[in-house]
Amino acid sequence: MRTAFYISDGTAITSEVFGHALLSLFPMEFEHITVPFVETEQHAKLVVEQIRRAFEQSNERPLVFFTTVNVDIGRIISSSVGINYNFLDQFVAPLEKVIGVPSKPEKHRTHSMHEKTYDIRIEAVNYALANDDGSNIKDYQEADIILVGVSRSGKTPVSLYLALQYGIKAANYPFTEEDMGDILKLPPILRRFQSKLFGLTISANRLHAIRSERKANSRYASMPQCRMELREVENLYRKEKIPCLNSTKYSVEEISAKILAQTGLKRKKY
Repeated sequence: MRTAFYISDGTAITSEVFGHALLSLFPMEFEHITVPFVETEQHAKLVVEQIRRAFEQSNERPLVFFTTVNVDIGRIISSSVGINYNFLDQFVAPLEKVIGVPSKPEKHRTHSMHEKTYDIRIEAVNYALANDDGSNIKDYQEADIILVGVSRSGKTPVSLYLALQYGIKAANYPFTEEDMGDILKLPPILRRFQSKLFGLTISANRLHAIRSERKANSRYASMPQCRMELREVENLYRKEKIPCLNSTKYSVEEISAKILAQTGLKRKKY
């Protein structure tokens, strides 16, 4: 199996994202190795040796995706036996020509507590945790969005992802069996903030599987119960014209991106 290295003198998040995006286009498996904070020449030489060993084990030259601000460290990584891709070299020089301003590389500028949106994202994460699962409805006026849906439809992970990645304050509220009654109605607290609501739904089969992992052979996880709850919330979405998304076939990242696209919420990422 061919090895892919993601190397940086910072967090290596950028090289991972670029590298994974490229390799996802190819229908094959790779062994992924991430090496962050390569901040000395000695460390860089050890990484080059690690790349050499990977080549000897697989007999295939490793793919090396790296971003380094330090020129000397970058030169050492580039000397490896791998097939080396320095993302900054690929794009910085052409951008300097287009923008007409020389770049000023600085370590840890993109992913550190000193980036402009760091405090915004931390505050959003704290908000998501404090307003999870309908536990704190008194702060909904601060929410950028309120996710609603049945239990285990993906509200909590999406709320946290929106907060951590984009600085969006996302609360979430679960519709439970007790809410259903004869017919599910929008609770008064949610009606006050109806413009902020976004509904999640999911296939009955997927919901049944997820709930069965949590409470096997329970009424909560039974297929009839899953179907009934989903039918009620989807009817509510239609009746109240609440925008919604079926999360069955999407990852948390994809769900979050689709929500942003549908709602027009501004990403507070940079």
